[in-house]
Amino acid sequence: MTTHPKPRPQSSPTAPDPVRKAALGQFMTPPQLARFMAGLFPPAPGVKCHLLDAGAGAGALSSAFLERWQRGELEFASASVTAYEIDPDLRALLTQQLHAYAGADVQIHAGDFIELAAQDLLWGTSEPFTHAILNPPYRKIGSHSPHRLMLRQVGIETVNLYSAFVALAIALLAPGGQLVALIPRSFCNGPYYRPFREFLLSRTAIRHLHLFESRTQAFKADDVLQENIIIRLEKGGQPGPVTVSTSTDASFADLVSAEYSLDQIVLPGDSERFIHVPASPELHTPEQLLTAMLAEVGVQVSTGPVVDFRLREHLRDSPEAGAVPLLYPAHLAGGVNWPLAGGRKPNAIVHNSETEKWLYPTGFYCVVKRLTSKEEARRVVATVIDPATFPGAEKLGFENHLNVLHERKQGLPEALAHGLAAYLNSTQVDRDFRRFSGHTQVNATDLRGLKYPSRAQLLELGAWAMERQSSTQDEIDERIAELTT
Repeated sequence: MTTHPKPRPQSSPTAPDPVRKAALGQFMTPPQLARFMAGLFPPAPGVKCHLLDAGAGAGALSSAFLERWQRGELEFASASVTAYEIDPDLRALLTQQLHAYAGADVQIHAGDFIELAAQDLLWGTSEPFTHAILNPPYRKIGSHSPHRLMLRQVGIETVNLYSAFVALAIALLAPGGQLVALIPRSFCNGPYYRPFREFLLSRTAIRHLHLFESRTQAFKADDVLQENIIIRLEKGGQPGPVTVSTSTDASFADLVSAEYSLDQIVLPGDSERFIHVPASPELHTPEQLLTAMLAEVGVQVSTGPVVDFRLREHLRDSPEAGAVPLLYPAHLAGGVNWPLAGGRKPNAIVHNSETEKWLYPTGFYCVVKRLTSKEEARRVVATVIDPATFPGAEKLGFENHLNVLHERKQGLPEALAHGLAAYLNSTQVDRDFRRFSGHTQVNATDLRGLKYPSRAQLLELGAWAMERQSSTQDEIDERIAELTT
């Protein structure tokens, strides 16, 4: 076992300029968080370690990794580090920090990691890495930007810098290579990240997932509102158990962990490849026996088709002859409140040849708000639309911030609408949704990705809900448990 003298204590880095941090998508890694991430790597006796740290900042992650190596915990025969940092001020601190670790071979590259890594992959000029540790920048990539074109050249399709960094790091790893990254949880669901999920799941095995309550907890000094996840991947590894741990923040004071099969993390047959992660310790419980996808229930879900700024000339503040009801999320606070007097949103839309294709026939529907605040008790908020609320109306308009559950663009059977609303408002759905989504936004794709009771069970639940007219959360949850277990 090789040991080396500990590095000299380093002075605290000067805080990067906030404007430059935002432009580069930088979020610095707190020391305790860096130590936790470095601690996830398993020992590899006798390995000649070659560590990649892309977007290395001032070197917190590489330093935590090298300190484990110097303590003999990783059992490497030798250690080298290749770090990339585009910011010259941070690069100076990084150089000072990493060169203090005696015995480690350190290379620091200036410039754009995406550009340099893509060139290495195209030309085959990079020695494969055995390990990678990342806290990549977070910023969207334009669909026609140079970064997007470079990534496509090496077979990577993704929409954000963080997922691009992780995909490139995976591509640069040797078989059996280990990667630990701190990234926003947004990649776990949604259509935009599906190519990235497929890239990740086809090339690596997930070994560990750690979830924080929110990015503001992990990065208290940064104004970032994404939920975070730490992920450990093994390139080319065989699927196996996945350790899932959770903590409120980067102190890890309330750390809880459990082990899951991969089939519980990525559900078999899910074409979207959503990644499900229990969001709190109480979710480490067996799954309820839910087997139906929404299509199997015979129900479709669509985003509300009325985009108000495109149809502005047809909107009306109040109902009038020739206009039909138009529903916004504001109309659905604790039930349907329409028309809403004194509100900021229109209550009606003119029914004519230009608006006809954006309207639904009047009927029973279950609608779900697309946006909820983080403070709301549930992420999924469903409401039954009852045609009796709109006497004489032949059509209904649903604004774009609503999801509409329907049968081939027609209304639902009354009991099915009530059953879907009761089920979607359950604690179980809230928990299931949090397993794969770190967003406060609920999209139609997300609702399709949930598991549901059978149509017969939903009709039975709906009949029960209609008889009661109002039920407590506990009563809804108990009734669903009776139906689905």
